[in-house]
Amino acid sequence: MSSTLLLPGFTGTTLPAWLERRLHDGLGGVCLFGMNIVSPEQLAELCAAIYAANPTAIIAIDEEGGDVSRLYQAQGSPFPGNAVLGRLDDAELTARVGTQVGWELRLAGVGLTLAPDADVNSNPLNPVIGVRSFGTDPSDVARHVSAWTRGIEATGVASCAKHFPGHGDTAADSHHALPVIDVDEATLHARELVPFRAAIAAGARTIMTSHIVVPSLDPENPATFSSHILRRLLRGDLGFEGVIVTDALDMAGASGDRGIPAAAVAAVSAGADLLCIGTRNTDEQLTDILTALDAAVSTGTLPSDVIETAAVRVRSLGEELARGRREIPVPEHLETGVVPGLTVAEVAASFFVSDAASELLARSAGRPITWVELATTDNMAVGDAPWGPFAAEVTPSTAIDEGGLAIAVGKDLQRHPAARETIAKLRSQGDVLVVDMGWPDPSLEDVDIATYGASRLVGVALIQLIGRDKCVSE
Repeated sequence: MSSTLLLPGFTGTTLPAWLERRLHDGLGGVCLFGMNIVSPEQLAELCAAIYAANPTAIIAIDEEGGDVSRLYQAQGSPFPGNAVLGRLDDAELTARVGTQVGWELRLAGVGLTLAPDADVNSNPLNPVIGVRSFGTDPSDVARHVSAWTRGIEATGVASCAKHFPGHGDTAADSHHALPVIDVDEATLHARELVPFRAAIAAGARTIMTSHIVVPSLDPENPATFSSHILRRLLRGDLGFEGVIVTDALDMAGASGDRGIPAAAVAAVSAGADLLCIGTRNTDEQLTDILTALDAAVSTGTLPSDVIETAAVRVRSLGEELARGRREIPVPEHLETGVVPGLTVAEVAASFFVSDAASELLARSAGRPITWVELATTDNMAVGDAPWGPFAAEVTPSTAIDEGGLAIAVGKDLQRHPAARETIAKLRSQGDVLVVDMGWPDPSLEDVDIATYGASRLVGVALIQLIGRDKCVSE
């Protein structure tokens, strides 16, 4: 029964024999990542193999419809991303994006997307949320979280609002550390929790925990391991009755000082139902986790009815998703890789463009363009994926044409001194437009254009804004 609670990842693009065996024996599901996908056809075959082993398995994926995209990790996402949608502020459009993502996941066979991101990005220096958030205003974020949730759920794919109780007000990344959000409970209810209430009201069937400490709620335990946060707040105060999914337990904020098996026991004890284990899990790891869970039950540390209740929730969700695959047909002739009714010009209209940038572009018609990539550290949630204009076949260069215009493009530039040094050097050589495709500093210092996202679609919109039809450097 304990295996019903596990959602491991694995390496490779075909179903390993050990994982197939565990699925036959009742493993709850599988989480897929970019490394597991090479084509839509291959992904569909992989999902079919998983369902052949366990028809009610939960196949989960991180598809947020923007910078974080597993369906399009190899080529860059054709979706705008949450921050762009928040700036366009058209809830109907946001719902259409959720619906399109849902249908594409249905075509592949995926049943659960670990989205939408329901964090309020109240700290502009946030290294892991940023453009994954719909914005900084709780009510605005809530409206778009609700719309995206309704869109995805209408396709039969389950949504997962994350990262509860809110990862927006942190300057640390829980992949690498244990962030602390030190605000009072009243602020949490007025800010962080507003979008999660909206997600629950919109029908979100799962909610993901965060590996963060919120001292006003629980001074000792990260949310993933806090019964106060999961049972009293999420279940009790917010009334959530669906499946509680943990963020990956291989992250430093979860298992850095205790190991994954102990983290799994602590999470289930706190109230989690479905344990996202990580990306490159093995048969041996799952054995160790199950041994730890069984030992905790044997010693009375973990009551057996807690595991039974969680397993019932997980199985019920798996059965719902299987029923949805049977009863909710995917539209015939669905066009993939597009958002119906959304134009590139509309995406470009969401950008911040300084007056100086507009003037420089106006007087630069006919000048040669050089695209310069300002390399910065990858957001671990995004992973190694092409981004922005470089996903749209722009070729970056370091040689600036004399008399030309340099377009220097990076992400979250305020956090990278080396990028700022490069910008200063470029400005000393001639005309430069600095483009930040992350979440820029509020002062927009040294930023001429801010796109609030770096998906391939946003990159195409940037190219159009610059006024060049070609997708290569001139």
